[in-house]
Amino acid sequence: MPVYEYEHQKKPCTLGKIFDYKQMLSDKQLTRCPHCSGPVQKIISRINISCPKTNTELRDLGFTKLVKRDDGVYENMTARDGDSRYMVKGKPDTIPNLSKTISE
Repeated sequence: MPVYEYEHQKKPCTLGKIFDYKQMLSDKQLTRCPHCSGPVQKIISRINISCPKTNTELRDLGFTKLVKRDDGVYENMTARDGDSRYMVKGKPDTIPNLSKTISE
């Protein structure tokens, strides 16, 4: 169930000026504090999105990360066993083997 942040519009109660409140997506937003019945407004808060940070995490999730090193040369930062470390323009044998990462 999502947690939303609300801000008291007048004097805050024991929940504080800003407080968290768990609601279902289908619930209407609060207009009154559930504790003191004072007027409240829903506020936009920061969200936490977890993204892979390392090349190993990217590789383990099935991604291929290529970094341009020269004209027509890319380094495969997430190379798997048997893959070439570098992709070179005009050399198809250096393309990563996608059958290792794509399954039905």
